[in-house]
Amino acid sequence: MCGIAGFFGHRSIAAASIDAMRSAIARRGPDAFHVAGSVRDDSAFERQENVVHLQRALLHARLSIRDPRPLADQPMLNRDGSVWLCYNGEVYGWEDDKAFLQRSGHEFFSTSDTEFILRGYEHWGWEGLLPRLRGMFALVIVDLRLGKVFCARDRMGLKPLVYYHDGAAGEFAFASLVRAVVPYLPPAKRDFSPAGIDAYLTHRTIPAPRTVFRHLQRLENAHCLEFTLATGELKKWRYWSPEALTDGANTWQAELDQAIALRTAADRPVGLFLSSGIDSTVLASRLVEQGYSNIRTFTAAFDNPALDESARAAAIASRLGMQNERIVMPHDPAGDFAQIVADLDEPFADPSSFPTWYLARAAVDDVKVVLCGDGGDELFAGYKRYRQHLRSAWRRHLPAWPKLRPAPAIVPGKRERLALEASLGWLASYPLRFSGIGLSERTALQPDFATRPHWWRMPENLEERSPIEQLLAVDGENYLPEYILRKADLLTMAHGLEARAPLLDHVFVGRVLAMPPAERFSDPAKQALAGVCPQAAEFAFFERKKMGFNPPVHSLLQSLHPRLAGLPERLAANTDGQLSAGALAQAVASWSTERSYGEQLLQLLILDESLAQLVAWRAMGVAHG
Repeated sequence: MCGIAGFFGHRSIAAASIDAMRSAIARRGPDAFHVAGSVRDDSAFERQENVVHLQRALLHARLSIRDPRPLADQPMLNRDGSVWLCYNGEVYGWEDDKAFLQRSGHEFFSTSDTEFILRGYEHWGWEGLLPRLRGMFALVIVDLRLGKVFCARDRMGLKPLVYYHDGAAGEFAFASLVRAVVPYLPPAKRDFSPAGIDAYLTHRTIPAPRTVFRHLQRLENAHCLEFTLATGELKKWRYWSPEALTDGANTWQAELDQAIALRTAADRPVGLFLSSGIDSTVLASRLVEQGYSNIRTFTAAFDNPALDESARAAAIASRLGMQNERIVMPHDPAGDFAQIVADLDEPFADPSSFPTWYLARAAVDDVKVVLCGDGGDELFAGYKRYRQHLRSAWRRHLPAWPKLRPAPAIVPGKRERLALEASLGWLASYPLRFSGIGLSERTALQPDFATRPHWWRMPENLEERSPIEQLLAVDGENYLPEYILRKADLLTMAHGLEARAPLLDHVFVGRVLAMPPAERFSDPAKQALAGVCPQAAEFAFFERKKMGFNPPVHSLLQSLHPRLAGLPERLAANTDGQLSAGALAQAVASWSTERSYGEQLLQLLILDESLAQLVAWRAMGVAHG
């Protein structure tokens, strides 16, 4: 697990710009940092100990998990220096393929998955390598023999990759974080994206392929890039789509155990984020069943009994014979607010980011890897919004009524919200079930911007799927990779902690997709998943309401209240007037007295802090031509 960045072009990039890129990814990889590159596009590509002006470069900040020796550091090169790898992530279960490569004549010098990827590329090529990678990754391979740069983001979207491309100038840059690419951009291309800002207001995050910067894009999960050094051409394609695995090679229960066991592989201590919910408890139970009871568990503790699961989680851990550490969440996170926003990279307004950040900060003192239960709700339809939207599935075959789109309003009524849903088709209205600031409000805040109902990507060829499968497919393209997994990556890696999600192993996902619908989709949800936990009856999963992982928003707003002073003017200035200061002032006044608008007010506060930081960041490391 690491932070990566790099660039390829014809401008000489100053050391200050490269240092700014390094500083952006440094916390993701505290164990080692290296740069490889060339001072001209026709000079040798090699390790750079004293970084000066470079035209091509790979930057790597390492969090060492497998084979922590320096010989496994990156960027990693092949024997003759013609192929370089810069990689963030972790792949599993490659030992048999490594043995095959050794029998085929490839010599290995480490026990790292990084070297397996490099040797695998040499043997199988790009198209042959990707199907053999089981795990999470954002990887970049530079093949100087072919004059190509290949990039890929893992199938489910656990690891991030953002990029910049200017075909006319022959330039391409990439990184784990938005802030790590900005120092490479020409000053004229560092402006914010109006669409990205509206997407954030809509979804609390900015879904791929957009970012908060107009000229930066985020690579979608399960997609590849190919950049040609000589011509500046960039190609993008999807290399994988979820499919049911019906070969009978394994049951989904056996595949789950294997996915969990594979993710215990590490040369550093491994832990588990444990709530009292089904997903993480099933992981804990299956770990113990497979003999991994020595894995330490960590639980967030809130002082509000309505939000606190720590006592139940401690009881679960005790019953399973696992050690549990209760991490008390601070009463007032205002002092860490700016750092948490910075660690979120660009505007991102999930209230659970705060406890996640504190949980990761505490856990990294004892472990360097944590397993987490992300993915269970998206695989087994655990969110209540699925059931809510299915109640109107009768609308699937009815036309949309765009003329019903409601007028702008800072605080629209229930009638306007129903009119918005009716103005869209059934599936197109689903993103409204999990949104930030509504369309009427956004239109009022941005009177000169053409707002859209949503910015999610809608999968193709859904007609033959059942209604619930359609909703899950939409979440698999958007909510899961761009909200849940991005948050997990950013907030754990900000502390040098690697998060692994066994439930999102792509082979296990294929087995789940092959399950009979009556087994997979139950009421209450996730009965099949709970069924693989031998202690399920004792833990009484279905006898209490599903709990989220959010702090009390209104107490958070109280601690941040001083930041509201001047917020309308700052946001109007930092968005070049896209957000109206007058409308923002009206919204702050109205929403401060409307308890139901707490999360929307938090969105504005986070946007204000994030844009202020990014405005300052735009001035860093101006590239030289």
